Parts: sequence; C-alpha cells; structure tokens
Amino acid sequence: MDFWQRYRAIDSRDTRFDGQFVTAVSSTGIYCRPSCPARTPKPANVTFYRTSAAAHEAGFRACKRCLPEAVPGTPEWNLRNDAAGRAMRLIADGEVDRSGVGGLALRLGYSTRQLNRILREELGAGPLALARAARAQTARTLLTGTDLRFSDVAFAAGFSSIRQFNDTVAEVYALTPSQLRGASPHRARAVDGGYTTLTLTLPVRLPYDNGIFAFLEARAVRGIEEASSTGYARLVRLPGGHGWFRAEAVAASGSGQGGKAGMRVSIVLEKLADLPVLLTRIRRLFDLDADPAAVDAVLAQHPDLAPLVRKVPGIRLPGGVDPHEILMRALIGQQVTVKAATGALTVLAAAGSEPRLAVDGFTRLFPSAMEIAASAADLLRGPAQRVEAVRATAEALAEGSLDIGVGDDLQSLRGKLLPVTGIGPWTADYVAMRVLGATDVLLGNDAAVCNAWVALTGRGSPAVPRKQTDRDVARALAGVSPWRSYATIHLWRSASIPTAISSRSIPAEEATP
Repeated sequence: MDFWQRYRAIDSRDTRFDGQFVTAVSSTGIYCRPSCPARTPKPANVTFYRTSAAAHEAGFRACKRCLPEAVPGTPEWNLRNDAAGRAMRLIADGEVDRSGVGGLALRLGYSTRQLNRILREELGAGPLALARAARAQTARTLLTGTDLRFSDVAFAAGFSSIRQFNDTVAEVYALTPSQLRGASPHRARAVDGGYTTLTLTLPVRLPYDNGIFAFLEARAVRGIEEASSTGYARLVRLPGGHGWFRAEAVAASGSGQGGKAGMRVSIVLEKLADLPVLLTRIRRLFDLDADPAAVDAVLAQHPDLAPLVRKVPGIRLPGGVDPHEILMRALIGQQVTVKAATGALTVLAAAGSEPRLAVDGFTRLFPSAMEIAASAADLLRGPAQRVEAVRATAEALAEGSLDIGVGDDLQSLRGKLLPVTGIGPWTADYVAMRVLGATDVLLGNDAAVCNAWVALTGRGSPAVPRKQTDRDVARALAGVSPWRSYATIHLWRSASIPTAISSRSIPAEEATP
C-alpha cells in the first residue's frame, strides 16, 4: 500500500488494517491503529510505520483511546519468506529473549550487523526494538486482562527487571502500569500448587470460521489433547517447562459481521516466563493473525471457488504448537486413515513423558523426538521400512542433524525435508503449511483436493489419472496466489471426507515403502 491507500484506510476507519501498520501523528506525538475513532489527521502530519516498534523508535507513544497494541498481529510474516519475515516469526517465538540478538542472527545465517541493517531498512527498527515492542504488547495484555502482580507481569512479558518494565510501559503508553490497568475489567488469577492459571481473550480479525476446531478434533490424541466443534485443549512442551491451554471461540455480540470476536484461552503454566511463547504458538495454531478479507476477496474472484467462500467466509489455516510434532504426525499418518493414524499416535503417546503439572484428564505430553526414536520400533505397526523412516527421522531431529522451525522459509524447509527417506513434496509442503503458516501452498496432487475439484467443477472424473487432474488444478488456481493454501483448505472442507492425512490424501509415489 502506498501513502494514499493507507490514508484512505484510516479516513474510513477500516478495521481490516488494524495491526498491519500504525499511523503516527506529528502534531500529537502519538500513533494509532487505522480504525482509531479520533478525527482524521491532516496528511502533512501523518507518517505510516510498518511496526509499532518503528513508531516507538521515532519517539511516538501509543494512543490511549484506540490501544493500537490490542489488535491481531500482521499476516505479513506468513506471506514473507525473506530474512525480515523469518526474523519476525522468531522474535515473536521468543528467540531474542532466549538467546539474544546474536542467537537470532545465527539462526538466520547473518551477522548481527547485517541483521540490524536488514530489519532497520525493512521495518524501521532493529531486533532489540522489535522484541521490546513485543514485550510491551504482552505486558499490556496481562495488565488489562489479569490481576497478576506487576512483578509477575514484568517477568512474564520478558523484561529483565522491574525498572525496565516500568520505563518501557511509561515510554510506550505514557502511563504507569497502575494507570494502564486502571478500571479495565480483568480475570482473577489462581495459583494451584505453584503453577499459574489465568484466562485471556486474544483478538482476531472477523469473520472467523471455527471449522479449524473440527480439523483438530479429527486427529486429537487421547491423553494429550481433546477437541470439540467449538474448543480445543492440550498439554504443551515449552522452553522453560510444561504448560496446558484450552481455547474456545468467543461469539461476536452485535457485530453483524458473523464469525467470532475473539479466542478465549485458559492457561496453566509451570513457568510464567513461557507465557509470551505460548500465546504466540496459540495464535499460530488458530491462524488468528490472518487477513480473512484479503483472502476471501481474492478467492471469491475465482468462479469455481466463489460458492465455497460465500458458504464459509473467514476460513483459517491450521497451524501447530511444535514443528517436530507436526512432522512426526505427517510421517506416522501416511497411507492410513485418520482413525488409524490417531490410533497409532495414541499408542505412541505411551512413550511421552508425564507433565510436571496436573490438569484433569491430561496425562501425557506428545512424545519428544528422542522418545519416538527410542520407542517407534516397539510401538508402531506396519511395514518395517516405514517404521524405520519414522525412527530415523525422529533420531535426526533429536540429534539436531535435522532442524526445522518457524525460522525457515519454504525453500529451506523443503531443502531440509526432501532428502529424508519417506518424505516427498506433498509431505514437505503440508509441513510448511502447518509449521510456517505458508499461505501459497497448493496440494494439487492430494487425492482429496483432486476429488473435491472434480465434484466442484464437473471437469474431469475419478478415472482421469491423478497427475492430469493435479496439473488442471494447478493451472486453474494459479490466479489465486498468494492464498492457494486457503484454497486447499476450502477444497478439503468441501469434500465429504475429513481434512486429514490419510491413504486418500498422500500421493502413492511419495509414501514410504
């Protein structure tokens, strides 16, 4: 968007752009979200910034009226596969807090100086400022959404001291922590056995289709996770310890827009410092930062997809809370039905360790790569070569010779996965969709996608060779880039089978022998 496109967005108070850029006003010294209800400033007084961190660096403070930090994040980081996009995904996942700017630069393959230059040129702020802005946003969420003590809020948000926390809140919001909390309604905190329990509501862009819960319900592993058509809960392994969360869609009240107004999450944490990381992973799992208006606008222009978009507006791309887990699920689920895959994973769950925190009905963490490598041969059934492929891949993950995560781009992820025995293009691209939130992956050689396309368009037939239908789908949907992943989800959704890894959705040529 150029200056005038953004200016028209703020003049119309367009909520679709909240979180995608901020508007700094030189006459007031504040920055706002695009939908701020205040009077539209004169163009001469306006500067647009890609991130709130850049506005902070330029000396602006957050608007007290529209709270620009209380919005969904930008979907740009899933669209961008460059260094800036990869860096932002890692910063949101807490990499700077865990290993510093040097560790972030090492993960990305740059020197610290190069990384600073790239981020300043692209986003207007360096990695420290971007991480600081993320801490400020987490602190605001906790101050206004919980009654945690200020010291707990400070360390949970990633600040190294109370003084740093106080100074940052005052600088960013021009308020003290007490003033920021003010009269905001908040939820009580409970501590049980030394663990912190709290409830927050995460913002989303409307409309929000909750079909993602059915996607997760189809493959929930007993003891580790549970799901229904409106909620999902599970145990997770986090950098500092173990955690648990339950997510439920919150109905919009009087919005008239359909969909959901937010995602309410109840959380239990062994280490409160893991809260920002967990919130980021929940947002990624439920694709809360997507721009549904942009996605639907492009897909609705395609004559064959338009009926699906009208039927299911605001469809989301399922993510994951752990990259290694997604890869293991994909491998174990090859060439079997969803029910059989879930059964195998439930058996394998016996290898998972018990969590150090107790939550009713949840008894196991998803097995780590090391645990799968040690137990796969004993617990998994099926062709020996396929079981060995799972074991060998898990061993490579455990040893670090294979390392995947949100710091990858599509090309580097493919480069790491395709040489691995038992992993072909379909699996690599599926993992990219779930781990990176890659928006432009078309699983055209997926049997469910091909069958749904034939049923939707009436072109072709089940007798047509899969590769021919694959080519037809690829040509027909080239025009909906960069949202082909969402087209894939729509086609899965329209099929009368679960959107799942099954014998019908793995190309035979890539499945493990």
